[in-house]
Amino acid sequence: MRNLTKSICFTFLCLFLFSTAKLQAVSATDDQGATITLQKPAKRIISLAPHTTELLFAAGAGDKIVGAVRYSYYPEVAKTIPTVGDTNKLDLERIIALAPDLIVAWQSNAAADTEVLRNLNIPIYVSEPASLEAIARSIEALGILSGSTITANRASAAFLARLKRLREEYSGKPVVTAFYQFWHDPIFTINGDHIISAVMQLCGGRNIFSDMAVLSGQINAEAVISANPQVILASAIDENRPPWLAYWQQWPELAAVRNGQIYYIPPDLIQRHTPRVLDGAAMMCEFIDKY
Repeated sequence: MRNLTKSICFTFLCLFLFSTAKLQAVSATDDQGATITLQKPAKRIISLAPHTTELLFAAGAGDKIVGAVRYSYYPEVAKTIPTVGDTNKLDLERIIALAPDLIVAWQSNAAADTEVLRNLNIPIYVSEPASLEAIARSIEALGILSGSTITANRASAAFLARLKRLREEYSGKPVVTAFYQFWHDPIFTINGDHIISAVMQLCGGRNIFSDMAVLSGQINAEAVISANPQVILASAIDENRPPWLAYWQQWPELAAVRNGQIYYIPPDLIQRHTPRVLDGAAMMCEFIDKY
């Protein structure tokens, strides 16, 4: 009888431990449709893109980031995180030495580098939000994987609420044709599938290169002149207004030039898939609404 009691107790103990372990497991789907499952929330996270660093902080997991790539400088405390290379060339030895239990990668990271990490069986969540709403979903997913769901859900809800307010404020406005330029020599722009085009649509703008075959690509001045945008919006790799905006002044027949509708938006506020994109959206909406 005593042995039977011990056996029953042992069985219940095993079941309890098994159920507890299952309760600790977390799972989320990344932007490539892959399901990432961790036996318990991540405690040592490496971020392989500046925007994923921001998303992790928004999700309440900033204190769990043990390594990040260069240019991960927002919020301010992110500057203190050890560097593990940049988006195009990762320091694999340092990443492995940091013993991460989760890596948050970017689709644009070097495929060979991420393949090495996958072969080491390190869980990798790939972040590439394709829409504004997807940014909120990314925050929630990272909150799940890092065990900070309350903070993440609050941040997601706040983002969606602000997005809704902007959409309501600028819906029904007359459509304004717009050209977005993020580099000058050569001239580079984005197509209709890019998240910046989604911001344009939110603001009542229509991307003149929405039908371009690639997500971002090179065009020439003649194509811009032919499309004759009503608004020209530009960004650059730093926080300074790019001097090449003056380039368009040599074509006074352009509607944007004729009406003084040429504007600058800081790249960190429009070119990163983070909550701050709505700061850039608010600026873009204000500019487009001036036409």
